[in-house]
Amino acid sequence: MKKVFVLPPGEDWIIDRFVREWNTDNSDMSVDDPSSADVIWLLSAGSYNQIDYEMLEDKRVMTTIHHVVPDKFTGEQYHDFVVRDNITDAYHVPNVHTKSAIAVHTQKPIHIIPYWANQNIWRTTGRMDDLRKKHGLPKDSYLIGSFVRDTEGRDLKSPKLEKGPDLLVDYIEKMLSTGHILESEVHVVLAGWRRQYVISRLEAAKIPYTYFERPSQEVLNDLYQTLDSYPVTARHEGGPQSLIECGLLGVPCVSRDVGIASQVLPPCAISDDVFLAVHEVPNVEHLKLPNGYKPYRDLIQSL
Repeated sequence: MKKVFVLPPGEDWIIDRFVREWNTDNSDMSVDDPSSADVIWLLSAGSYNQIDYEMLEDKRVMTTIHHVVPDKFTGEQYHDFVVRDNITDAYHVPNVHTKSAIAVHTQKPIHIIPYWANQNIWRTTGRMDDLRKKHGLPKDSYLIGSFVRDTEGRDLKSPKLEKGPDLLVDYIEKMLSTGHILESEVHVVLAGWRRQYVISRLEAAKIPYTYFERPSQEVLNDLYQTLDSYPVTARHEGGPQSLIECGLLGVPCVSRDVGIASQVLPPCAISDDVFLAVHEVPNVEHLKLPNGYKPYRDLIQSL
């Protein structure tokens, strides 16, 4: 059996969680020293320079590209792609959009494998009413969730357009202006960090919200279960993970045609104008563990 070393970015973000989950559940083929590996998996492609380049040249290398933002795929970012391409034997991407974006820049094989869905950490923990009370959320409101980052790091004001925070608030405002929600008040549940853009727009529109800044995974798990709706308004995505997490926790979603949306949602739930989409719970049964790991294990053994 070929052994794999999965490079963690060490940035305390979602890829580090992926690495921990993989190493815990696939200890039979994972090693913690790249020199003893047959395959090095660059799960965070941008961290490739944490390993000696000569070692990467001597090993089989699988590089994951989560998503590409065309306007940013220039300059240093494109240069890094070219450098990595020289030592990459195969690419892993989670969706067809990312494959299309990089296929014109490489001759290496590109494998589409969606993210796995870890039902062991995203699981039901209580009734909606009880969890709303626990976290101080209104019992009778229509709760809309958004657990992504809004802004770039440079000023905390400019919207991170690929994540679609502007489209999110446009969607909520349109719901209110058309009387789409008549039976209850809309309340927005925000989580994550750098949410200043959405907060400023919600406050300007006098739309009530509650913000949980960088909550623990356990709290986030609870918050999903308080929601009536989770709209995905991103312009570019690898996942998003929220579609998988909503699928595991039974949260209805609408989405733009980005990332894995078409892999987990029916066509009626997908529209570039999410206001026109119909809410559906993502179907992630085929991504649950342990089956969700199998395509990755097979690909690693094939390198």
